[in-house]
Amino acid sequence: MAVPKKRTSITKKRIHKSLWKKEGYWAALKAFSLAKSLSTGNSKGFFVPTTK
Repeated sequence: MAVPKKRTSITKKRIHKSLWKKEGYWAALKAFSLAKSLSTGNSKGFFVPTTK
């Protein structure tokens, strides 16, 4: 039979939420940085064929 879990405190909930948001922030920052380097042609990890 299912047993209800104990309620998570507000402070723990805030901590988990902020960590989760931080992960998204860093992922977005990396993606933006990669897009910027690809658009300027400074990327070293990707090969982007240039059209003439």
